[in-house]
Amino acid sequence: MQVLLGIIYHTIGGISSGSFYMPYNKVKGWAWEVFWLFGGLFSWLFAPFIAAWITIPHFSDIIAQTDGTVKNFTYLMGLLWGIGGLTYGLGVRYLGMSLGNSVVLGFCSAFGALVPSVYYAVNPTPGKTSVVDMVQHPGGQLVLLGVAVCLAGIAVTGRAGMMKEKELTAEQKAGSVQEFSLVKGLIIAVISGILSSFFNFGIEAGKTMAEQAVVQGANPLFQNNVTYIVVLWGGLTTNLLWCTYLMFKNRTLGNFLKPNTPNGRNALFSAAAGILWFLQFFFYGMGESKLGNGASSWILHMATIILTANLWGLYLKEWKGVSGATFRTFLVGLGLIMVSIFLVGIGNAL
Repeated sequence: MQVLLGIIYHTIGGISSGSFYMPYNKVKGWAWEVFWLFGGLFSWLFAPFIAAWITIPHFSDIIAQTDGTVKNFTYLMGLLWGIGGLTYGLGVRYLGMSLGNSVVLGFCSAFGALVPSVYYAVNPTPGKTSVVDMVQHPGGQLVLLGVAVCLAGIAVTGRAGMMKEKELTAEQKAGSVQEFSLVKGLIIAVISGILSSFFNFGIEAGKTMAEQAVVQGANPLFQNNVTYIVVLWGGLTTNLLWCTYLMFKNRTLGNFLKPNTPNGRNALFSAAAGILWFLQFFFYGMGESKLGNGASSWILHMATIILTANLWGLYLKEWKGVSGATFRTFLVGLGLIMVSIFLVGIGNAL
C-alpha cells in the first residue's frame, strides 16, 4: 500500500510539472524574463513558505538551528539546480513542450540518478551507494545501462528535431512553437538536464532538516517541505539575478506599465504556472516519504513529467505537418527514454 501511495503522489507531482508551462502560453505582452520571474516568485518563495508554515511546526527554528555546513551545501545544490531550472524554461521556449521536455528531462533523469553516487565515490558515506559500488553490483550495472539507453533516446529525439526543422516552413514552426530553434534548444537542454538533477541531491543534502521536522512532530509525509525552502532559495537567487539582468538589458521592466496589456490576466496565469510548478515537489516529497529518495522516486517522477508534457505537445499540435518518418523517429526516441527510466528503477530496486 505504501508503494502504491508513493506512485500516486509521484504521478500527481509529475502531471503538475508536465503541465506548469501551459498557463505561460496564455500570457500576452510580457517578455519571457518578466513572466518567468513573476511566476517564479510563487514557485520558489511564496508557495514553499506557505506549504512549510501549514505542515511543519516551527520550521523556521529548524532551519535556524541546522548546522551551517548543511544549509550552505543544500543552498549550493539549489543554486546549481536553479541554473538548470532557468535553462529548462528556455529549452521549452525553443523546442516546445514535447521535444523540449523529452530532451531536458531525459538528461535530468539520467544525471539525477548518477550525481549522488558520483559524490559518494569522492566522499564515501556509510549506507550510501557510490558509482564504484554500482559498477560492481548487478543492480548498479542495470542503472548505468539505463543511463546509456537514456542518452541514446535523447540522441534519437534530437535527430527527430533536426528532421522536423528541415521539413517545416518558418510559418509552420511558429504555429506550434513560436521561437523554435533546434541548435539553441539542444544546447540549453543539455545544460538544463545536467544541472536540474542537482535538486535530487539537494533533498539528500538537507535530509537532517527533514528528519528534525519529524522529531518535532511533523507528519513524515510532509517532512521535505522544510528542506525545499533552503533548496529553493538557491533557485530563487539564480533566476532573480538572471531575469533582472535581462529586464534591464532588454528594457522590459516596464512591461507592467504598457498600455493595452492584460496585466491582471498575465499575473493570474503566471502565478498559476508558478504554483503548479511547486506542486511537483510538494507531491514529490510525499512520494519520497513512501518510496525513499533513491533513483526509483526520481525516475518515476521524471517519467510522468515526460509523458504529460508529450500529451500537451500533441494537444498543441507541435508535430503537425511533419512526415510519418519524423514522427516515428521521435516516438522511438521517446520510447528509449521511457525504457531507460524503468531500467534505472529496476536496477535501483535490485
